[in-house]
Amino acid sequence: MSVAVLALMALAVAVAAFVQGATGVGFALIVAPVVGLVEPSLLPVFLLVLMIPLNLYIAGRERGSLDKVGAGWITAGRFAGTFGGLWVLVAVPVGQLNLLIGGSTVLAAVVTLIAPKFTPGRGAFLAAGAITGITETATGVGGPPLALVYQHRPAAVLRSTVAVCFIAGEVISLVVLLATGKVAADQLWPAVLLLPALAVGAVLSRFVHHRLDGPLMRLLVQLFAIVSGVVLLFAG
Repeated sequence: MSVAVLALMALAVAVAAFVQGATGVGFALIVAPVVGLVEPSLLPVFLLVLMIPLNLYIAGRERGSLDKVGAGWITAGRFAGTFGGLWVLVAVPVGQLNLLIGGSTVLAAVVTLIAPKFTPGRGAFLAAGAITGITETATGVGGPPLALVYQHRPAAVLRSTVAVCFIAGEVISLVVLLATGKVAADQLWPAVLLLPALAVGAVLSRFVHHRLDGPLMRLLVQLFAIVSGVVLLFAG
């Protein structure tokens, strides 16, 4: 991996950590298309490894706003969806993952943008968890379904609950991927190298997360996701 590629990935990780720390979503939507363009073999392990410390930080920072009931149902659905994501990894060649990541990113972003306001219940939480399990295990992108069910709740509730759900899901996905031989050392060391960039973005988000307009920031993230996803589709 060249220095230029590593620098580009570090910039993407720092910006994405800042955005997710401020809004609760966006890390994978920003990083996955960039990594998919320059080093697609790193996905999804690279994203899963980096998101664990990021979400531990966010969950700890806003633990008082956690929706425990919703997080429980989402995690149950997330566990079931993990095995669907594993099937996708087996069935889809590495060369076609760009198309899968780009398509799922655009679709998730568009759905999140146009969905009407609603109050989620147990069924919505389970469905969001299952879809997240499939997409995050296969591609590293899992935030949009969770953002969809919490997009009309207070920003602190979204950030804390999504972070907790991510932590549980990422650990489940990594364990399953490790047990099935889908984790390699060359997917891990780039994530370790970029931990400082992750820390910079996360710490900076601390100074703005309580001041930013959450809906506006989520809108900007989704628009970025659509553009980056389209670029990735054409690149694939």
